[in-house]
Amino acid sequence: MVRTVPYGAWQSPIDAALAASHDGRPEYAGFVGDEVWWTAPRPTEGGRRALMRQAGGVERSVLPAPWNVRSRVIEYGGRPWAGVARAGEGPLIVFVDFADQRLYAYEPDVPGAVPQPLTPVSPIGGGLRWADPQVYQDRGEVWCVLEEFTGDGPGDVRRVVAAVPLDGSAAQDRGAVRELSDGRHRFLTGARLSPDGRQVAWIAWDHPRMPWDGTELIVAELPPGAGAVPTAPRTVAGGAEESIAQVEWAHDGSLLYASDRSGWWNLYRMDPPRPPAALPPTAAPPLSAAPPLSAAPVTPADGHESSAVRLCLRDEEFAGPLWKIGLSWFAPLENGLVAVVHGKGATALGVLDPESGELVDAAGPWTAWAATLAAHGTRVVGVGASPRSAYEVVELDTATGRARVIGAEHDDPVDPSYYPEPQIRTFTGPTGREIHAHIYPPHNPRHRAPDDELPPYVVWAHGGPTDHAPLVLDLEIAYFTSRGIGVAEVNYGGSSGYGRAYRDRLREQWGVVDVEDCAAAALALAEEGTADPARLAIRGGSAGGWTAASSLATTDVYACGTVIYPILDLAGWATGETHDFESRYLESLVGPIDEVPGRYRERSPVQHADRITAPFLLLQGLDDVICPPAQCERFLERMEGRRVPYAYIAFEGEGHGFRRADTMIRVLESELSLYAQVFGIQPPGVPKLELSK
Repeated sequence: MVRTVPYGAWQSPIDAALAASHDGRPEYAGFVGDEVWWTAPRPTEGGRRALMRQAGGVERSVLPAPWNVRSRVIEYGGRPWAGVARAGEGPLIVFVDFADQRLYAYEPDVPGAVPQPLTPVSPIGGGLRWADPQVYQDRGEVWCVLEEFTGDGPGDVRRVVAAVPLDGSAAQDRGAVRELSDGRHRFLTGARLSPDGRQVAWIAWDHPRMPWDGTELIVAELPPGAGAVPTAPRTVAGGAEESIAQVEWAHDGSLLYASDRSGWWNLYRMDPPRPPAALPPTAAPPLSAAPPLSAAPVTPADGHESSAVRLCLRDEEFAGPLWKIGLSWFAPLENGLVAVVHGKGATALGVLDPESGELVDAAGPWTAWAATLAAHGTRVVGVGASPRSAYEVVELDTATGRARVIGAEHDDPVDPSYYPEPQIRTFTGPTGREIHAHIYPPHNPRHRAPDDELPPYVVWAHGGPTDHAPLVLDLEIAYFTSRGIGVAEVNYGGSSGYGRAYRDRLREQWGVVDVEDCAAAALALAEEGTADPARLAIRGGSAGGWTAASSLATTDVYACGTVIYPILDLAGWATGETHDFESRYLESLVGPIDEVPGRYRERSPVQHADRITAPFLLLQGLDDVICPPAQCERFLERMEGRRVPYAYIAFEGEGHGFRRADTMIRVLESELSLYAQVFGIQPPGVPKLELSK
């Protein structure tokens, strides 16, 4: 029987514990021989990442707790594992453990084997960190990105491509690690070795650019012989206004890369780049003696750059923002085809024929694919989700066209009739610009609201801000919608997934365009009679927390807000209060601080606490080095004596992005209690959040 109950007071089987236990998704899928491996979240095990193995149709965890397979390179991390199959010996796996950030080797099929360290511990600053490993067993090495701190400050750091011996000789000896690049660039991805072993390719960029602004695709020669170091590095694509997001060698020796030179991240192919005639590989100077790469020609002297061609002429994205080192949106197959993740907004897994440009998508329910793709023989593995299923590990056999789930298979923990029915919407913002959003109306098969009542809605602002809210099943969203509270996920101007022009809308407009777009979506829902205009809220984490706080300070659209590990003080964040990767991000989002200091003050919520009149919930991890607690503390000092109801909850042991189940349970229940008190609703069974008076 369907009961008539006010919005927000519906009973739901999706409680906070259930939502928390299903938080996170599989990442970094790959092949080890014929087996598929990946990492998986474990919220109920302290938020660690488990290394999973699928062999013989059986899925199992490889390492017990407390092993936590997760890198901290650039703080957001990157691909933390790699492996190779060995005839008669079983696989050899290398991985990064989160606790000490050392690289370990592990032979899971050897009885009694335990992980053995390959790299040393450094007492300086953040120590030594590793990401995006590639195992070259014939060379006796694993090649990685090395992030090495040289002091205690977040900017006292250098990054290089490095070769770590597989025999463990570097476990206590930093000097045994060979550096393959010279640290000339501030940031770089892992190196990719060409099929003939003669060339190496990687991506690099420097402050103040972020990787979605502009990167350089670098190719160097690798002389024969053990211990060789790449020589004659040169830029063959990319630049200050062109973002190269991924590079791989095809099996025929051509170079594949994703570039946004057309306005979209499209896939390009180039013949094997060779050094200028004056620098044959055998006579090239060593890397340490090479001229600055900024002086190297973008077009090599032999003209190979002119052979670069776009492989699929579509105004779609075939890559995305490089928030982590080692993300993968495409994977070349041995037969010359290329597996790709592509789309505008939503994404699909397809197989591209580079010769004809024909693109055939895999059949299946998945409408969003993560940036983790790998190929082996005719098989492709990725991680896909849909509005009715969470992220799962999917294998596509390109020989048969069959796609099937092989790991982390979605299993409905409750009757799926309680899931929301999302809508893809496009709203009109200031100046007539398009705003993309996903709307999740309240939905519960056992409840309906009175005919004369409009539902409350919460606008969700994603982080980044150069990121994207995918249209997938999220039990945190269902936690609210199944209780009668709608959710509107807004992919505001600056979001990825809709081309470079859409991303660039946020240039020097952060705190303006994002705030306007979220407000425009909320007001449109109210004006069309979908949402109650008196019961609108906003919530967001990280950059989304900034948007939420800025919205409370500069608009009167929202009755309350939830602000999660936010940026609140631009000047502090731009002058040493964050990590190295994003330390110059504000130059594009706001403008150079020495040129527009007033803009930093005017847009910061910490400077305008007196304008905030709506109740709010502020949530913060005490171990957060990206958006540190000091920002929240300064903001709350400005709120003292203002008589605005709020609650501040700080979590020990949590960093940027909550991972522990007990933390997420408290977050969801506290957030719901805030809305209940402000919106005048009575959700059953939810602990009351105490708000300051």
